[in-house]
Amino acid sequence: MTDLLPRTISQPLQFKNGCAIGISNRWQQGQYCSILTSVGIVGCGIYDVKTAGEFGQAIAIAKGTPANPLVDPEDLYEAKIVDMTPRARELGIEIGMCGRDAVELMLAAERSE
Repeated sequence: MTDLLPRTISQPLQFKNGCAIGISNRWQQGQYCSILTSVGIVGCGIYDVKTAGEFGQAIAIAKGTPANPLVDPEDLYEAKIVDMTPRARELGIEIGMCGRDAVELMLAAERSE
């Protein structure tokens, strides 16, 4: 048995509308990444929008593929949004927009709240 530790990174990411935190976690045969703002998350398909929606959270999901997984937060920049919570929709996030644009909308909402 291998005693390899999983890998996690957390780093600030600069956008036009402000700064967010990029997060990536990896383990044997798995990973997920997200970009955390003070109003919500743009993340990969591991997040459950139904549960997050029940709590009124703003979550926008982009989905990778086995051939092109979303591993690092920067992978979300050009990934297309495929699902979201009602709160994320209220912020102007739409299906098909890229993750970077969704983060920018969250950061703009952060400044106006």
